[in-house]
Amino acid sequence: MLLAHPDVLRDLVERHAALERAAAPGTADPAVRQELADVTYTLCVSTGTRDAEAALRVARHRLAQAEADHEEAALPGRH
Repeated sequence: MLLAHPDVLRDLVERHAALERAAAPGTADPAVRQELADVTYTLCVSTGTRDAEAALRVARHRLAQAEADHEEAALPGRH
């Protein structure tokens, strides 16, 4: 399975959070709800999952792993 770049996942997670806040029940216009649905779908496709909660969980796990890998690579003596 192809894995989305961490920058792409980070953007999707951040957009999803912002859109969820904007799509509060009774306040969001249809365009915001549609964009939230689109971002949720893209998160699901990017993580190989079928629902928003699982997609966010997998994306956050991959982001944490990417950060850990980056920190490990920055240690002295690592190439």
